[in-house]
Amino acid sequence: MSISNARPILGESGRMIELHSRQLAAQRGFYTLLGALLLLCVVSGSLWFANETNSGKFFERLPHLFDFVEDLVPRDGMEIWRALFDLPSPYNDGSFKYNYPEGRAYLGETFYIPEYFHKMVETLNIALVSTGIGLLFGFVLAFLAARNTMPNSWVRGPVRRVMEILRAFPEVVIAGFFLAILSLGPIPAVIAVSIHTVGALGKMFYEVIENADMKAEEGLRAVGATWLERMWFGIVPQVMPNFMSYFLLRLEINVRASTIIGAVGGGGIGELLRLSIGQGHEAKTLAIVLLLLLTIVAVDQFSAWLRQKLSGDQAFNAI
Repeated sequence: MSISNARPILGESGRMIELHSRQLAAQRGFYTLLGALLLLCVVSGSLWFANETNSGKFFERLPHLFDFVEDLVPRDGMEIWRALFDLPSPYNDGSFKYNYPEGRAYLGETFYIPEYFHKMVETLNIALVSTGIGLLFGFVLAFLAARNTMPNSWVRGPVRRVMEILRAFPEVVIAGFFLAILSLGPIPAVIAVSIHTVGALGKMFYEVIENADMKAEEGLRAVGATWLERMWFGIVPQVMPNFMSYFLLRLEINVRASTIIGAVGGGGIGELLRLSIGQGHEAKTLAIVLLLLLTIVAVDQFSAWLRQKLSGDQAFNAI
């Protein structure tokens, strides 16, 4: 028998450890099975409750789940592109459904921006401004909330509680509050997304700061640097790549959040999407969905490119 196939002889303590390990594995398997059964019971109960709440129509209407998708198919595939670029439709019967040129935003006598592109730019502006505000205030609050940069718990604690309150409510809930006060438009959307972004980015930022190497800060402290100088020259260069990565990630999230808020009166492309769905305009709905998809992909690709430029090409090379 070869040495590699020889089974090691375990002593009494070794056998006890192996037996205990097997018992723990069996116990984990039992708890996993029990958890799966409990989850199945909860899901089944939820479906039953939903069915009863919906007057017993939940399962009856389930086969019609894709009827809405079927209703979105336009009579002509080219109608999607005509709706996207505000081109005249051969099916125009005088109704708003096919009157695509009605929404053009003219910049001159002949040159125009298609309505959906114009509204998409408005949505992007809401996301950019909100994310910029969140970056500014989250950057400042993060240094006051991190344990290694703010040892005073009387300052650190309240700052963390403030950020928790800011991100406690979804953007659409905050937007509904400000829409009731400031009326419809992009301003309430900017305020709502900014408030949530400050709380979210602030938390991610101070967690990055708490993982920073404090040796540079200690060296600056030894030569008599002020707190602000220690933060700016000792901590910021270390955490800035991660800060920008989180900033770009939040920008992608805020583009989607701005679209959702637009659907409840916050301006931008979301409002037009809600109207087109409610009025049954198939080509317009698909054109907006296509534009949203292309915009999200473009923002994601731009974010990846910018992160690579900030971190350096060597950070993305395979080992």
